[in-house]
Amino acid sequence: MKDPWNNRDTAQTEMKRRIKEDIPEEKWQAIVSNDADYDFRFFYGVSTTGIFCRPSCKSRPPNKENVRIFQHAEEALAARFRPCKRCKPTGEKLPDQEWVNQITDYIDRHFRDKLSLEHLADVCHGSPFHLQRTFKRVQGISPVEYIQRKRIQEAKHLLAHTDQSITEIAAGVGNSNVPYFITLFKKMTGQTPLEFRQIWQHGAALEVQTYEYEHDHGKQN
Repeated sequence: MKDPWNNRDTAQTEMKRRIKEDIPEEKWQAIVSNDADYDFRFFYGVSTTGIFCRPSCKSRPPNKENVRIFQHAEEALAARFRPCKRCKPTGEKLPDQEWVNQITDYIDRHFRDKLSLEHLADVCHGSPFHLQRTFKRVQGISPVEYIQRKRIQEAKHLLAHTDQSITEIAAGVGNSNVPYFITLFKKMTGQTPLEFRQIWQHGAALEVQTYEYEHDHGKQN
């Protein structure tokens, strides 16, 4: 019996290979060299960030396997890519709210990875200072605080619904430093991870007992 997961991995590998082959070398060189002569002759999107740019964009060159080529900005927008705040491929300034949405979307998908302000600024095409200031003004909290909340939210889910150890959960949500993770968890929830798990399990047990009691007495009545 064939493993469907292997089939899916094979399909993804084949798709990336075709993408690499489908990008003409001339256009790829225009991207990596930030060649302004190719601006508006084509645009490129990066699948890992959901952002599209002009060839002259000064952002770090993407991995070729993550690049999609578009002849017009409208095509990239229709494919649900968002315009880069740095190079403004549509010729318009990207509203701060939309840019912050790009940043939060990226964090939501990559919070398990090692994230820094510099990395976020790089992948979301802005400066660390401007990103920090704009994010906090729009969201009311800093990017670091948002990342922490996302990680603790996921940790609470894993504590409640899995039997993974505290160490495994800490690493799984992007905090390899377990003592720091425990300190942060208690600071944000008022409980240690172990206390949270015990309280949740006790509450779940009470719910089961209540259901069984009501179910049994309902039958008798």
